[in-house]
Amino acid sequence: MTDDEWLTIEQASKLSGYHAEYLRIIVRAGKLTAHKFGSVWAISKKSLLSYLKAAEKADDKRHGPKVIKK
Repeated sequence: MTDDEWLTIEQASKLSGYHAEYLRIIVRAGKLTAHKFGSVWAISKKSLLSYLKAAEKADDKRHGPKVIKK
């Protein structure tokens, strides 16, 4: 285990803009680093930020978080 900061699914959802269930899907797909602490799953903040950066650069914008324009 690294010295990385860990986020609960709910914290990661707020930070990323992704729905919690979508985060669970990409964790199961191995696209994010996650670890179970007792009964709570946590996502590596470093891996989440890396995933967000890659999704932002992708041509397929369907994989980015929903952005509401005002």
